[in-house]
Amino acid sequence: MGVLSILHSPQPTPTESILTALLQELTTISIPFLLVLDDYHAASSREVDEAVGFLLDHLPTQMHLVLTTREDPSLSLPRLRVRDQLTELRAADLKFTVPEAENLLNQLMDLQLSTDHITELQSRTEGWAAGLRMAALSIEEDHDAERLLKAFSGNHHFVLDYLVDEVLQRQSEVVQHFLLRTSLLDRMCGSLCDGLMRHPECSGNEVLLELDRRNLFVIPLDPERRWYRYHHLFADILRRRLLDHIHASELSELHQRASRWYEEHGFEIEAFHHAIEARDVERSRRLLTGNGMPLHLRGAARMTIRWLDSLPVKELDARPELWVYYGSALLIAGQPTGVEGKLRAAEIALERAEQDDGVRDLIGWIAASRATLASLSLTDQQDAAEPHLHAAEAAMQVSQIEDKTEDLVGLIAPVRNAGIREPGALDQVIHQSRRALAYLRPDHLPVRTASAWMLGVASQRRGDYDEACEAYNEVIANSQRMDHQLMAVMAMIGIAQIREAEGRPDLAEERYREAVRRSGNLPHPARKEAELGLERVQRALESGSKANGIEPLSQREMEVLQLISEGLSNREIAEKLYLALDTVKGHNRRIYEKLHAQRRTEAIARARELNLISNPTKPH
Repeated sequence: MGVLSILHSPQPTPTESILTALLQELTTISIPFLLVLDDYHAASSREVDEAVGFLLDHLPTQMHLVLTTREDPSLSLPRLRVRDQLTELRAADLKFTVPEAENLLNQLMDLQLSTDHITELQSRTEGWAAGLRMAALSIEEDHDAERLLKAFSGNHHFVLDYLVDEVLQRQSEVVQHFLLRTSLLDRMCGSLCDGLMRHPECSGNEVLLELDRRNLFVIPLDPERRWYRYHHLFADILRRRLLDHIHASELSELHQRASRWYEEHGFEIEAFHHAIEARDVERSRRLLTGNGMPLHLRGAARMTIRWLDSLPVKELDARPELWVYYGSALLIAGQPTGVEGKLRAAEIALERAEQDDGVRDLIGWIAASRATLASLSLTDQQDAAEPHLHAAEAAMQVSQIEDKTEDLVGLIAPVRNAGIREPGALDQVIHQSRRALAYLRPDHLPVRTASAWMLGVASQRRGDYDEACEAYNEVIANSQRMDHQLMAVMAMIGIAQIREAEGRPDLAEERYREAVRRSGNLPHPARKEAELGLERVQRALESGSKANGIEPLSQREMEVLQLISEGLSNREIAEKLYLALDTVKGHNRRIYEKLHAQRRTEAIARARELNLISNPTKPH
């Protein structure tokens, strides 16, 4: 009896009998073929899954079964994987890459979008094919890709209608409740969801695993599937509906619960974020303080600035430390032009406070911030400090990196070897750095270290080598305690340069070598500076051993000698190195004395003989 006859039989027939008859007919087909079950999730049930499982166990060799489904079917997928009888195409495989998106949008739909527009759309949709298609239809509708990109989110009407009709409204009330309330999280795990839901009907971990199994726009963030996030467009619509469905007080309570969970589990920046969203000023302030290491020094500078921007002045005046954090966060974010106003506001607010250890520490922090501003403001014209701050700010804003500490170091460090055109500016750096170190708590290591380094830089420039070395040694000691290699390397380079200037290449070599070792793979110009310094002093030591008692030249003397060999006049050398003309003449005199030369030509010839300078390139 054929399968159609069985299906038309008036008596109910066991499913296995129907499938057996079907398989017998399928075996008569001699060529390979596919059986496709589309939208399998819509038909899936225990009986259907059992029937498909039976079919899989008895498939003819020429037959392949294809299932398309939005969620994992309740079949023995692990067994099929082990037997190498399963090929899977999942969301990650179906995501459109940028070239594929370009082919869809420009080649197939002829939208003629720029590469930047395509890249932005691919990022916004995370390669989701339906999302790209809806974006393309929207562009066709109003022909304004630029405007669409600015507004395109899960709340765009095409996306909203699709996700609400096809996804959200098909879920149970319990699942919708879970989705809406957890949507305020940027990432989530089972325990966090439990803390947020308070009295969940089932554990957050079970719900997340089920959502993942059903491919409900949740994306695992680790191989163990402990942490997840929602697809960006899905999160957009969930958050919008959350705002429409709950009272502001309930939303605040949800953020409070999230903040408490994150704090209890050591995620202080996330706890700070949710405290801000809960509009809990006191809790936000406490979390920002960070148990002695404020969060804006640990990667939350922009978040700190946004929060402080939102507070009324009276809230800041009532908590003077927030003004100090404000100025410090602006520095870390590369916005020095706005710092001084915050520092002045902090000082006014502190006038009414009793000068205890906490207030003294804030005074020290204000001084450290001013030392940074003074270091950034060093320039050739005394009245050009403010424009120089604007230039520094513009330079730091080129990078998208939030923490601009390395940029600050890079902008301050080059002035070490410049001439002293602004003794007043140097005095300001030294005064404020000393004041900072006098007031800051001994355990306030990040700000103490920065202050000590700026004091070392300024003292080195002014020629006060003893104070510079003392400051640099504090930087090295503090950096070891904080495991901050960059500042330690910069301080070692500073000491090495001082030893060079003192005519002690042997001591300079030790410090340069240690700086190279400590720098490791540090992606910063400091490593290259240390390597060049080591090469320079090694060359000086080698030439000194060949020079029959000739005294080694200092680093500055080597620089002047090189420029002499290039044919620059004394005045040109003074302008290039930012030195006074008399200073250059003094260097010349000591160079001649050390090289036993009477004039420039003799000094150049002797220097080349000792390999202190390179020989000129000969023409071909």
